[in-house]
Amino acid sequence: MADTPTRDAEQEARDAEILARHLDPAYHGEFDGAPASPGSEADAKTQSAQESSLRLQGGDVHRDLYRIEARSKRARLHQRAATFAFAPRTDESNPVQAPVEEQRAPGGFRRQFLQRQHSRFNSVTMPVTSNFVEFLDLYGSFAGEDLAESEDESALETDEEEAGGRPDERRPLLGHRKSSRVKPKGDASIVKSFFTLLKAFVGTGIMFLPKAFKNGGILFSSIVLLTVSLLSCLCFHLLLQCRKRYGGGYGDIGEAIAGKKFRKLVLVSIAISQIGFVCAGIIFVAENLFSFLNAVTPKDTTPLSTTALIALQLVTLIPLSLIRNISKLGPAALLADVFILIGLTYIYWYDISSIASEGGLNSTIELFNPRDFTLTVGSAIFTFEGIGLILPIQSSMRQPEKFDRLLYLVMAIITVIFTSVGFLCYGTFGERTSTEIISNFPQSSKLVNAVQFLYALAVLVGTPVQLFPALRIIEGKLFGRLSGKRDSWTKWKKNALRTLIVLLCGVIAGAGANDLDKFVALIGSFACVPLVYIYPAFLHYKGVAETRIEKGGDLLLMVVGLGAMVYTTSITLVRWSEG
Repeated sequence: MADTPTRDAEQEARDAEILARHLDPAYHGEFDGAPASPGSEADAKTQSAQESSLRLQGGDVHRDLYRIEARSKRARLHQRAATFAFAPRTDESNPVQAPVEEQRAPGGFRRQFLQRQHSRFNSVTMPVTSNFVEFLDLYGSFAGEDLAESEDESALETDEEEAGGRPDERRPLLGHRKSSRVKPKGDASIVKSFFTLLKAFVGTGIMFLPKAFKNGGILFSSIVLLTVSLLSCLCFHLLLQCRKRYGGGYGDIGEAIAGKKFRKLVLVSIAISQIGFVCAGIIFVAENLFSFLNAVTPKDTTPLSTTALIALQLVTLIPLSLIRNISKLGPAALLADVFILIGLTYIYWYDISSIASEGGLNSTIELFNPRDFTLTVGSAIFTFEGIGLILPIQSSMRQPEKFDRLLYLVMAIITVIFTSVGFLCYGTFGERTSTEIISNFPQSSKLVNAVQFLYALAVLVGTPVQLFPALRIIEGKLFGRLSGKRDSWTKWKKNALRTLIVLLCGVIAGAGANDLDKFVALIGSFACVPLVYIYPAFLHYKGVAETRIEKGGDLLLMVVGLGAMVYTTSITLVRWSEG
């Protein structure tokens, strides 16, 4: 079946060749702006002297015949151009070549040129970088929303290019043209989607799990992680079923089923959760840098405080937050993943070797901690929150119908990874387990100092990627489609808004800096529970569920999710107030 389009093209070419023998060569290409066939001056004079058959009475019936022949010519010219050394290729070995649908989209050729320039993102020379740029595009489609580029850098450039070109019937006579980007058909393989899903889930949240195991106890925390993983899989499945029927992103599904207000509710929840992730990351970086400086600076030197380190991060984050094109954050985010991998490798090596040398787990571990177990629930939900990238990853697949099984496989793998990290770290350090788990490792080791610094740097450079969806959602709500490309005042107002959001994150981080584990649990309970457990169940109940069993299951999930959110949030706030 895969060869059918090729055979059809070959058959059309043969038909066009036979047809061309019976057509007047003087009129080839005289329709629709197609160039005429080159020839001698005599042929040109003969052609100008003759009267086009298309202008004769009834001659327009021949137009389709000339079109068939002209299409064949264009196909041959395109095939010939593809034989040059630097001609774009469409096979999987060179995915930099954009599909035809993407090239036809506004700004498609310009984006392709920027990718191919100097082979910076060429998949042959730099396969990892190319793949990671594509991964960042998923944040541009976070939760299925079109957040990839602002009006400043995409739509208006396209409008200006089209304004200088030849007008057609599709351009409006008055008013600003609403930009729309044609989404290319997904072409990611199953293997590529597998690793993309892993990158989507394995992030900074994994570093908060050792303290979560201490808060809940080693047995209770393991059960909680398994339960949260199963419930997350169920809710992901419900959301995918809703998308199968209604299509679109998370907000589009909510609007189709429950109206525009529900769409706004979804977007607000996404923005709050992403800001929460950013604030937790800022605190994590500040405390790790504090421990690092305390270990490497002389004892008589007073290191910078956590508050000062948060302020220093804002100096870096504010300029990065002004970047409109998320692909420009690719090198920084790739560096972050490399550092995270180095940190995890060292943690596994140290914990396993320590437990083996000690002959078992630390004697101070508990199976269940009745005082702080609710913090474990919020931290587990925080760690498994990845619903914003589920829909765009499915859309990027060549075979989206296989996404469900792939998702369940990845969830099983990350459940093992998350549980093992929490189990091993708590089993190694016991009661001494700290929120910044790397500070538990020997601070006199230069390797530990390097890992601590690199991991803090990894979270720092990955923070703008986490903040990007929230910035675009808030900016779109306040400014709509107003652009700063033609109005510098609008651009500076947008820049001021982004700066204020980053400063707000810094203030929130400063308030929660003394209790990072409680802050993470609060974000997981208050912001992530609705997105992952309540909204998908509600949308499935109202828009997809048909049997009583399905509706009852959705209602049960909504009640459990709402109860867990209220209970864990209130208990976390109480524990926070107690110190």
